[in-house]
Parts: sequence; C-alpha cells; structure tokens
Amino acid sequence: MPPKKAAHPPTPASAWPRPAKIAFIGSHGIRKTSALLAFAAEVQRAGLSVELGREVVRDNPLGINEGATGEAQLWVLVSQIRQELELARKADVLATDRGVMDNYAYYLRSCGGSDAFEAEPLVRRWSQTYDLVVRLLPDVALQADGVRSTSDAFRDEVETILDRVLPDLIPADRLVTLRASEVTSRFDWFGVLARLARAIGGQVPAPDLWR
Repeated sequence: MPPKKAAHPPTPASAWPRPAKIAFIGSHGIRKTSALLAFAAEVQRAGLSVELGREVVRDNPLGINEGATGEAQLWVLVSQIRQELELARKADVLATDRGVMDNYAYYLRSCGGSDAFEAEPLVRRWSQTYDLVVRLLPDVALQADGVRSTSDAFRDEVETILDRVLPDLIPADRLVTLRASEVTSRFDWFGVLARLARAIGGQVPAPDLWR
C-alpha cells in the first residue's frame, strides 16, 4: 500500500492572499457532497484551512422536491446567501454544497419558468462572489436517500434550466465541469485546488512536496 500523504506545513500567507470561495453545483443525487469532502481533504493536506457550507435545502420548512413552491425555493436562495456570509471569512477556503446558481434553477422551475420574486439581479451579483464553480453532470443513477426525489424527469428539468442560465452567471474561466462518475478516490482534486489558487492570485505547494 502506498504511503499516505502527510500534511504539508501551513501555506505562507503571501501564497494565499485572501479567503477563497468554491461552490459544487448541479442537480440532486450527483455526488456533490462526496466531491466537496474529497476537495476539502485536499485543501487540508495543502496546509490550508477550510470551512464547509452544507446544503441548506434539507432544512427547508416550506417543502422540497417537485412540489416546492416559489416561496420555498426563495427561502433556499436567501438561506444559501446568509450561510455564505456567515462562513466567508472563517477559513482560507469556503467550499459550499450548492451555490446560488443551481438553487436559482430550482427556483425558476418552481415558479413555472418565471422570476416571480425578481431574484435574478441578486443571483447575478452573488454569482460574482465565487472564485471557482465546479459543476457536476448527472451521469449516475438516482438513489433514494429518504429526502431527495428519485424522479429522473425532475432532475432533467433542473439540469435543462441550469444549462440555460449558468453561462450568463459564471464565465468559462471560473467554471470546472465534471461528470458525476468522475468523483472517485482517483480524481485529481489538487488540480482544482491549484486552479482556485490561481483565481485569487495565490499558489499551493506541489503535491510531490507533501510526502
């Protein structure tokens, strides 16, 4: 068995000039949480601190899944922003399970395609606060977890809306796109961390120095 990577000494402040934020987005059941945790472990191995933003929709008192109303999804959008405000400066890296972009897609679906509460200006502005966004594509089967819907049609609706709105919210140079099936123990999360570092004008030690 190959030796485990040891934690690198803390990255100098000059190499990580400010807190960074990365969001893992997409529809439900596509391994976002697994990707988030794997990435967070890579951040810690690099000697950086990381704070995790959880998926707020699971706490929604107004309902979730196909039957969620526009009000319910507005609650999710506002709660997502509130959580990020609270966590933004607690660590070198804030990594979130969802962002406003994919929550906006659920919101638009729940409103029948219209922006019933005129949330778009806030979503557009808040989208600019992410230094990097990782979008996972749904090439794995939905599995029941007792909370999220197992309807392929529902997931496909959300993905179609996200396909439409995401290019207007996140520029290509701040977007990483992966298939859900790529989220394995062999994936190169250091490459994502290095790209996040470049987005804030920083750098991380090369992985061969971590041993």
